[in-house]
Amino acid sequence: MKRTILLLGVLIWTLPYCTKEKPIDPGWEYDPTPFNLEYPDFFPILEIPADNPTTVQGVLLGRMLYYDPILHKDSTEACASCHQQAFSFSKPGNIIPHINLGWSGAFLWNGKIQGTLEDIMLFESRDFFETDLSRLQNHPDYPKRFYEAFGDKEITYEHIAKAMAQFERTMISANSKYDQYLDPDQFVFLEDEEFLGYDIFFSEKGDCFHCHGGILFTDNRFHNNGLDANPEPGLSEITGDPFDVGRFKTPTLRNIELTGPYMHDSRYETLEEVIDFYSEGLKNSPTVDPLMKNVYKGGIQLTPQEKGYLLAFLKTLTDTTYLHNPALEDPFHE
Repeated sequence: MKRTILLLGVLIWTLPYCTKEKPIDPGWEYDPTPFNLEYPDFFPILEIPADNPTTVQGVLLGRMLYYDPILHKDSTEACASCHQQAFSFSKPGNIIPHINLGWSGAFLWNGKIQGTLEDIMLFESRDFFETDLSRLQNHPDYPKRFYEAFGDKEITYEHIAKAMAQFERTMISANSKYDQYLDPDQFVFLEDEEFLGYDIFFSEKGDCFHCHGGILFTDNRFHNNGLDANPEPGLSEITGDPFDVGRFKTPTLRNIELTGPYMHDSRYETLEEVIDFYSEGLKNSPTVDPLMKNVYKGGIQLTPQEKGYLLAFLKTLTDTTYLHNPALEDPFHE
């Protein structure tokens, strides 16, 4: 069963006679169509800011901007340059994948941006890409697209952020084998090895669920997971709090099979290496998270067979339909 959200904000009309400088083209129309966001009932409710309802026009505009290098100050790259659909909207390197970010309230490995998708997209366009608004304003197509989405003839960084946030909220991955297993209507079952890995994952044996529990497979918080005896600043770089040293954002484990290399610094090439680290490679430090209670013995001490079970379960989180969802593909190459 799917949960559907029907969204439409208050329509605000900007009449042509309100300005003499830039009259609205008579062919332009502001009549946004609500966009239906669908996800399983076992997902948390997706909260949408009241001032940015999801519409067909806004989502399409955001999708165009996501793939268009015009946002970059030098037009050399787009969001999709680093967040490639073939890699679950990531790419090899320390790139956090764009998966289910609508449920997140903190962004980037060190938590530099806190808030909503609108906040991180504002940072990306205004501060990271340093978008030249005049290029969008003078573009033959974008002014009409922005007007259709927001009813405003002037293109702003806030409009860019809102459009891209609308598109990002549609980037929902919820069709892995594990999701199908949870859906009573699909009659999908886990294999023995996968179920044994499930038991390790969600028990004190594996301790994985403390940070990666819940259907999103991330707590969207920050932890020092015992990578180094002398950890990097992490969240403390933003907060100035010495207790935040070594704390980095918990990435989702959804599609983890496809988003290597792993950790904030890409130090591990394979999932097997990651499992080995949590089994025998933990390092103690003054700010290591209390959840890493096995740090004093180096890790959770799995047998080779148990490591295989855990790996098998992690692979049930792979959602290949997300890699081929046409609604998320490059709109300029349809």
